[in-house]
Amino acid sequence: MNKGIKQKLMIVLGWFFVLLGAIGAILPLLPTTIFLIIALGIFSKSSPRFHAMLLNNKWFGKELKQWEETKSISRRSKLKATVIIVLTFALSIAVLHQRLGLQIMLVSIALVLLTIIWNIKES
Repeated sequence: MNKGIKQKLMIVLGWFFVLLGAIGAILPLLPTTIFLIIALGIFSKSSPRFHAMLLNNKWFGKELKQWEETKSISRRSKLKATVIIVLTFALSIAVLHQRLGLQIMLVSIALVLLTIIWNIKES
């Protein structure tokens, strides 16, 4: 694939994940941080300007810098993510009250997410 086309596609993909992160900041159903970390990784390979823009953002730049430097997150971020996961999955499980298979699937996904989050190194 042409290098210029690949770079443009990577930039579009990076902005897609920034958009998902922005939506996640408003809706508790989407995880903001993970989408921004993915965008950061994509921009590190495709656009130094956008990469720096994310790192220097006043709202979430500090956490992204921390992730990039130490591959760690704060306990406070872990607790926030845990609360959001528990609340949103509990609501989803309650809505699916006659669908045991789907409820079990949601519990499994929530447990996997929580395990991943709590196994990330803390700062």
